[in-house]
Amino acid sequence: MTPGALRPVPLTLGLGLLAAIWVAPRSMGFDAPFAGHMLRHMAIVALAAPLLVLGWPALGRALALGPLLAAALEFAVVWGWHLPRAHGLSYGSAPWFVAEQASFLIAGLLVWAGCLRAGHPLAGAGGLLLTSMHMTLLGALLILAPRDLYAAWCGLMPNLTGQQMGGMIMLGLGTPVYLVAGLWLTSRAVNEKEAAA
Repeated sequence: MTPGALRPVPLTLGLGLLAAIWVAPRSMGFDAPFAGHMLRHMAIVALAAPLLVLGWPALGRALALGPLLAAALEFAVVWGWHLPRAHGLSYGSAPWFVAEQASFLIAGLLVWAGCLRAGHPLAGAGGLLLTSMHMTLLGALLILAPRDLYAAWCGLMPNLTGQQMGGMIMLGLGTPVYLVAGLWLTSRAVNEKEAAA
């Protein structure tokens, strides 16, 4: 197989996951809409995006920015859409919802392409570890907030438990995926240094 050839298994898994996410109802089977939102968001950025980058190397090359720049852009997208007013827009309007989900996908692709294709594995590890830290912080803020931050903007009854569940999904899915991938890249850097010595 040539280095730039499509890799059918990760590509099919990534596309299949995206299709499943897009056709799933907004609640994703949860009683709390915010938990469903967070599961969709994390499946896009932490699962589908890396599978697409791994399965379609040419896409990864085309989208590869510097890891820190990609991580900063992803931070801005994720935190921006989790501001209460922005989340309310995406909850109440199909076009805004599509814009939100598309921007999550683009940001996820940029991070994974930049970090997995970085010239040095430690640079990629740094981008993924920074992403893991900000995901952890946002998840913790959602869990520890004393009130529902989003209900009023979405026209819903307050549901602090649903918000906390969303934060736990972010911590339980996003944090370990970025952390493990960052540690894997760190291990690669160490192995390369030992091989060169």
